[in-house]
Amino acid sequence: MDLHSILHHRQIIHSDPEIMSGVPVFVGSRVPLQTFFDYLDDEAGLAEFVADYPYLKDQAIRVLEAIAQVMLSQQQINARSA
Repeated sequence: MDLHSILHHRQIIHSDPEIMSGVPVFVGSRVPLQTFFDYLDDEAGLAEFVADYPYLKDQAIRVLEAIAQVMLSQQQINARSA
């Protein structure tokens, strides 16, 4: 299962053509998932994202957990293939 599917399945993000033209956003908000990744890519990181969007702290942590799950799964697949 890919990250996007996991996040949808766990109801962390959703896409609706009526909200932000269908861009994946955090459930209950209009904050795009890409905004979260932009923060992580910047110096500010997770701390500033949580400071700017404190109501999304739990969802942000759940996204990081899902990323870790996908990475570990991929490592296991690669180890079996080697």
